[in-house]
Amino acid sequence: MTKTDERDAAAGLVEFLRACPTAFHAVDQIRRRLDAAGFAYLSEGAAWDVRAGGSYYTVRNNSSVVAWKVGADVDPTAAPHHFQMCAAHGDSPSYKVKAVPELAGPGEYLRLDVEGYGGMLDHTWLDRPLGVAGRALVRVGARVESRLVDVREDVCLIPSLAIHFDRERGLAPRLNRAVDLCPLFSAGALERGAFARVVAEAAGCAVEDLLGYDLFLVAHEEPRVWGVAGEFVSGGHIDDLQCAYAALRAFLATDNARDVSVFACFDNEEVGSLTKQGASSTLLADALARVSAGLGATDEAHRRALAASMLLSCDNAHAVHPNHAAECDEANRCALNGGLVVKESANQLYCTDAFSRAALVAVLERAGVPYQVFANRSDKRGGSTLGNLSNAQVSVHAVDVGCPQLAMHSVFETAGARDTALAIDALAAFYETDLVIDGADSVELR
Repeated sequence: MTKTDERDAAAGLVEFLRACPTAFHAVDQIRRRLDAAGFAYLSEGAAWDVRAGGSYYTVRNNSSVVAWKVGADVDPTAAPHHFQMCAAHGDSPSYKVKAVPELAGPGEYLRLDVEGYGGMLDHTWLDRPLGVAGRALVRVGARVESRLVDVREDVCLIPSLAIHFDRERGLAPRLNRAVDLCPLFSAGALERGAFARVVAEAAGCAVEDLLGYDLFLVAHEEPRVWGVAGEFVSGGHIDDLQCAYAALRAFLATDNARDVSVFACFDNEEVGSLTKQGASSTLLADALARVSAGLGATDEAHRRALAASMLLSCDNAHAVHPNHAAECDEANRCALNGGLVVKESANQLYCTDAFSRAALVAVLERAGVPYQVFANRSDKRGGSTLGNLSNAQVSVHAVDVGCPQLAMHSVFETAGARDTALAIDALAAFYETDLVIDGADSVELR
């Protein structure tokens, strides 16, 4: 297979990060790429016409998307079919603006009232100008419309408490999100109601027609490739937009005539996925069932297809830290620019098992694509991801993989500049290989 150009992939990731401050923007960018590639949009509320050789996608809540390509040789009425899937997530930890957004005082100050979304490193958000982005719901006559909002102007900032007021706390911040993390919006020049006017202007509507919003704080430090040798890429939302971008690139660049190739990007992974558009929802299950039905498969044939299918849950992994190597497992650790990481966990926070790992490793080794392994140190409990959550609705063989990175859940994360290209090549090898799975007994690579 052709190796992806590493500089092109890193530059593409930087542009993707810049264009995707929220999950709503990520889905918008993904849709643009799918539309440009000739995919047909199928609304969940419409009848679906799905045919062999066709390319399609559907969207839920404008923050999650499932796309698929039906191989030209797929015909469930004549022979069993199966799905080969990659799934990532488009949301990132941030602070969500509350419905009543402003806090008055002390004095002439005007602050924003925000709530933590996910498990971010709070201190990394301090002392940097911030904007807001997400979606606004706008009244247009008798209709209510959803519009993307991205206030690129720096409109607020969360100031640190000076070290002189609490020297011990200043050296080791212990932040209370209800006290320490209220962004400063004005020092007296603005009156209450100003935030709604900012949002309405960004949404292109009158203030009285702004009916609701899902808005998050966004840092505007530009993502970039850096280092004397150009080894690193840093920016916001690398977890998990790096995987979403790599999986989408691989999905669009490959063709498998004998399977249904699937790409999914879910919202709300950072808060547990228990939403109508999260990985624990029926979105993927609904889409796959309707694809099978559209191709003429019976319910029995669809269930057989799932038994022969495989999912790569793509969510970034912790690279060994240059200053804290002891925090990682001594043997099962990964490094920046070392390639895609296969993640395992005895407590099943990751969905990898021996069978699914062996199937993927066989694909990668046959394609000559490098890979790494990761497991948490045995006295540390790691975070979960979307693989097992989606498996609650769509039970298939699955592997947790990701790109190695540093500073996960920081406002400005860091990864290896080579790893996006290496991930594209690894995921492309998976999409291009026809996996013939027989229970948990064997898998043949064709």
